[in-house]
Amino acid sequence: MVLLDAAATSVTRERLTVATFDHGTGSAATEARALVERSARALGIRCVTGRASRRLRTEAELRAARWNFLGETAARDAGAVCTAHTMDDQIETVLMRVLRDAGARGLAGLYATTDILRPLIGHTRRELARYARESGVAWIEDPSNASRQYLRNRLRHELLPALRRVSPSIDAALLSTARDAARWRAEVEGFVAEHVHVRDNGALDGLDVATSSLSGFSNEALAILWPAIVARAGVALDRRGTMRLVEFTGLNHAGARMQISGGWEVVRSRYAFQLRASGHRELAEEPLRLSSTVQWGRWSFGPAAEAVDGDTWSAWLPVDQTLSVRSWRAGDAMVGGDGKPGRKVKRLLSDAGVTGHERSGWPVVLAGDQIVWVPGIRRGNAATARSGRPGLAFICEYVNR
Repeated sequence: MVLLDAAATSVTRERLTVATFDHGTGSAATEARALVERSARALGIRCVTGRASRRLRTEAELRAARWNFLGETAARDAGAVCTAHTMDDQIETVLMRVLRDAGARGLAGLYATTDILRPLIGHTRRELARYARESGVAWIEDPSNASRQYLRNRLRHELLPALRRVSPSIDAALLSTARDAARWRAEVEGFVAEHVHVRDNGALDGLDVATSSLSGFSNEALAILWPAIVARAGVALDRRGTMRLVEFTGLNHAGARMQISGGWEVVRSRYAFQLRASGHRELAEEPLRLSSTVQWGRWSFGPAAEAVDGDTWSAWLPVDQTLSVRSWRAGDAMVGGDGKPGRKVKRLLSDAGVTGHERSGWPVVLAGDQIVWVPGIRRGNAATARSGRPGLAFICEYVNR
């Protein structure tokens, strides 16, 4: 509520959306949501609300549901999430990470560089409460904040007070550790950005890491680099997963794979380690439209002014047949002259450096039931402009979103 009050006095209404989530934990949570709605309406600020669709029991479930709601709301508005985390939240977070034997990356806590905005992180919970009382800002205290069921509350009400009695400087020590860890984390991420070749792997919604980028590093260095690499896809590695991935890096068998946390896997291809969601499903075949652009995974296909000679990202497609795009499949062959099968698409992709599991996300374009174009690789005879043949120029683009 203090964050809402501060935002209303410093940001124009058109740029603000208030997002509040009812965790379904009882009447206090519902009353808090209603208070936010009333306050936002009185201030003339748009308010979006959500509620848990099932009973949430653990801290992890509560947090995941809340962050999913906030992330989806921000994405719809192309905005950023701004939270009211305080200095006390950071102290508690860092202490929890210490107890869980987190590495330097995890010890950064809320000081880690992310897209989340936390303008109140330099203020204590007590300072915000004093501001609310003096400014007449109403709030509702969630009774679950006093429950010893949750680890954070046990830290807040029992462990931290005991530690402060023994070491009055414990808060400052935890915050100093977090600042050092955040600087170290930023340096590692900068090193990865400069020295490790990482790219989105198209329709697979993951990352490809060039094997050559990781050669020559010791296991200790790889244990530092891998968490920063996979974090670029929103994946968090625990200590065990990190060490297993370090060992996996030493394998030289194309096709080998290993599971990591969060429903992700790493697959070893000839030239890359491919991070992708476990159980990846092939994108469905989709028809191409003659008058508008079609988005297929991370590829777009749309009509163009012309097909440029020698440019395999454009093609002249016959419009007297049904046009569609789908993923490459084993056994696919490009149609040759006079409609006869030509070269295997697998060979075309391999010759172009698209090898191993990377092929599974590569598109092929069909006229009827025949492959006439492998974007970026080759155009078949049927995808070349000829006098008297009805057709339309198309262009394929990779959308790096």
